[in-house]
Amino acid sequence: MTLVVAWIAVDTHGPSSAYIASDSRISWGDKHNFDYGRKVFAFNNSPDIIAYCGDVLFPSIVLSQIVEMADCGLLFKGNYSSKQKFEAIHGTLVETFLKYPNEVSTITNESLQIIYISRESNDNKQFYCHTIKWHRDLGWQDERIQLPEKSGLLFAMGSGREEFNVNYIRYQRGLNENTSRNVFQCFCDTLFNINDKYCGGAPQLVGLFRKPNSNAKKFGIIKDDKRFLFGAYIDKLANFDNIEWRNEQFELCDGLSMQKIETAQPQPDILRKK
Repeated sequence: MTLVVAWIAVDTHGPSSAYIASDSRISWGDKHNFDYGRKVFAFNNSPDIIAYCGDVLFPSIVLSQIVEMADCGLLFKGNYSSKQKFEAIHGTLVETFLKYPNEVSTITNESLQIIYISRESNDNKQFYCHTIKWHRDLGWQDERIQLPEKSGLLFAMGSGREEFNVNYIRYQRGLNENTSRNVFQCFCDTLFNINDKYCGGAPQLVGLFRKPNSNAKKFGIIKDDKRFLFGAYIDKLANFDNIEWRNEQFELCDGLSMQKIETAQPQPDILRKK
């Protein structure tokens, strides 16, 4: 199944950044797992991020196509509002699903969920979040998520969400309540100690920022002295500085040494279970 968590950072000027994190495990029944499946996406040429949980085959194929179409300027124009971009994404999902085999009961999970976060192209202080759901009995549904006035959780979904939500209550009682690092540290602590056997692998992370004219951002993850990007193990490439790296404390790290950058703010996680 999955654990997907989305959150937003807010300062005195309003929303400053938004993130989606997920695990990397894909499961077939109770016996077979693959811990290198991509579940989060960042658009290269616009401030948009998206992720899925539930069914794997359909969203992993179609979301990759949607991101590529958008990056090539074939899905929406640069001056589209977040609502217009969402409608283009939603319409493409539904239209493509109509072409899926009718006998989906044998190849599709009972449900899938998608979370989409964007920043307005004409106002970098305005962020937008929407979910899209499909269920075999209910069909397609969507819901706009209201953004909180403080930094914190937007949404948790997937089979691991209950364990995360329980743990998040504990983290919100700590010193780092209502911060980005608090959500990500809680996410990593939950994932690394989770009882749900359908969640696992390395964390994946994408984000977007209030910075004018900036696009969505992909993050590499340092876990157990190894580098990962979207669940894939990265070891033999030379240009590690081509991407920003974070560890499980949400600290900025050097891609080569895999250690916290000397000038980066330390962000210890005193609540981590192990």
